[in-house]
Amino acid sequence: MILRRSFYNRPTLQVASDLIGKVLVHETRGGLASGVIVEAEAYIGESDPACHAAPGPTARNAPLYGPPGIAYVYLNYGIHYLVNAVTEAEGWPGAVLIRALEAKDGVPLMRRHRAAGTGRRPSELAADDLCRGPGNLTKALGISLRQNGLDLTGGPLRIEDQGGPARPLAWSRRIGITVGVEQEWRVTAQDSAAVSGPRRFPTQQIRSSGD
Repeated sequence: MILRRSFYNRPTLQVASDLIGKVLVHETRGGLASGVIVEAEAYIGESDPACHAAPGPTARNAPLYGPPGIAYVYLNYGIHYLVNAVTEAEGWPGAVLIRALEAKDGVPLMRRHRAAGTGRRPSELAADDLCRGPGNLTKALGISLRQNGLDLTGGPLRIEDQGGPARPLAWSRRIGITVGVEQEWRVTAQDSAAVSGPRRFPTQQIRSSGD
């Protein structure tokens, strides 16, 4: 079942928590690729210095101010594409950065995507490494700026609830940023080998955006 817009039209931290265990799917010319979300980070509003909405509305961050359930894809440091799910009500900028997946469908395709231009053979890439990290997962799934602004509630790029089991959750500080690092707005599936960074003892607590 594809997640509906109402799923995203909620406080960002709740969405981030509930995205763990859901499946990011991308239909490409080469075939379908998907992975189970096991790591995500919340970015909430103009008061969050690490959120792209911190300077206010711009041409680049326009999707953040749009309807919930839209993909916000951007080029990070001129190297990696990162994919986010826009959250909260329209006009209130929030998003969840998807940081890691457990590869599910289309593993051979993802291996070819990841190996392209590296000199490595696709068979050398372990399944747990394919989508570990936000830049790796977009390369594996063939996500680029062409997918920026797509509707995640229907179409080639979407997030589905495929009835996977509940995962033990852990919250920790966001990583890969230099501001807003004090917020524990990174959530991981504690039992996953595909998580990209440090882990914490599992907790089922769901943070609210007012924390």
